[in-house]
Order: sequence, then C-alpha cells, then structure tokens
Amino acid sequence: MKRMNPLRTALAGAAALLAVGALAAPAQAAFGLPAGPAGVSAPAHVRAGTPAAHQVVTFVEEYRRAVLGESNETPRAVRERYLAPHLEFRLDAWAQQHDADPVFRAQNVPADWSAQQVKEEYGFASVRLTEFWGGGGSQEVWYTVRLSDLRIVELNDQPAF
Repeated sequence: MKRMNPLRTALAGAAALLAVGALAAPAQAAFGLPAGPAGVSAPAHVRAGTPAAHQVVTFVEEYRRAVLGESNETPRAVRERYLAPHLEFRLDAWAQQHDADPVFRAQNVPADWSAQQVKEEYGFASVRLTEFWGGGGSQEVWYTVRLSDLRIVELNDQPAF
C-alpha cells in the first residue's frame, strides 16, 4: 500500500487550482465575458445565448447599479427604458403592498444572479432569473420578454406561461 504525503497532496491540489484559474481568465476574455463581482469566487451570471435572456441580465445589471447609486440614472429611468408601461404601474402597486423593491422582490439587492430562457411561444420568451443573496439563499423571478422589440412585459414570482 502506498502512503500519501499530506503536504504533497495539498501542494498538488493548490497547483491544480492555480492552473484552472490561469486558464479561466483567458477563456473569459476570449468570449467577452465580464469579470464577476468582487468576493464571488465563481460568478453565477449565465450570459445566455438568447437575446431575451441577455436583455433581462442587462436590465438587472443596470437597475442594480441605479439602485445602489452607481449610475447616473434613477431606478425609475432604467425601468422605463426596459419595461412596458403597464408593467411599471403593476410594479409600483407591488412595491407599496410589500414595502420592498418590486424588481428584486426584496428589501435589498442580490449579490449575483443567473438567467436562463426556458420557453418561447407566440412571440414571447419566458426567462427565469435566479437571484443569489450575500447571506446565502436564492430566489426566482420570472420575466416575459416580447421578442419583436425585447421589451420586458411581465415580471412575476411565478412563470407567466
């Protein structure tokens, strides 16, 4: 039976992790993927291959920056650029009823998120956004995107279709 050296095993594991990390950065750059947020070891963003999922991710990124005051836009201005007018009205009512942000469905902002288009029919796409919170836990918010102009027309805790 061969005896394992714990120090050698630890060094080999560390070397393997460094090699994977060294390969990840060039791949990230080659595909034009942005770096993940500070303090997150593996970003959860799914830069989905569909225009609808990409639109949802872009909206959430811009909205989050506006909520945190890291942008020149207000959260309302970002919402008006991406969301259908009838949805704006519904979100305002939701915010009053729940005393929380109507987009994030919480009183704070998620640390990270991922998006995946799960269905497409009749000119609309259903996109599931999974929000990840700094203290742990996750939550799903479902978006409906009109494919003709990529306008977000619905945002719910459950899929619209």
